[in-house]
Amino acid sequence: MTAITLAQADRLIDAILARGAELDCRPLSVIVVEPGCKVKAFKKEDGSSMIRFEMAYGKAYAALAMGRSSKLVKVRAEEKPIFMRYLIAATDEQIFPEVGVTGDTEERDEELAAHGIHAIGLKTDEDCAAIGRRRGIRLTNR
Repeated sequence: MTAITLAQADRLIDAILARGAELDCRPLSVIVVEPGCKVKAFKKEDGSSMIRFEMAYGKAYAALAMGRSSKLVKVRAEEKPIFMRYLIAATDEQIFPEVGVTGDTEERDEELAAHGIHAIGLKTDEDCAAIGRRRGIRLTNR
């Protein structure tokens, strides 16, 4: 399995924070995790509210465990709340990173996560939908 490097994780987070500043977002917190939902990198802007680490980690964890973006995890939770209670662990079949962004609106957080992923040359689930890939993030530019 291919994991993200620390340098890539830092560039991804920095791209998200820079874009958030351009869009005048509220203070952001961003996390990047690797297999096993181990924290690779985390940054919290000055002025971020408390428990933002836990919120960002929760988004990344759920996305990892479900093999889809946090936006799709929310849709699944609304459709099948019982299922979400039994969500326990992720598989090791994915290529990473999983990213959690928190601080602004849900839509903006999701947009910023995709921006960071694209900034380091990776693709999101949406980017890969046309080629039949339903989950994970590719580490190629194709």
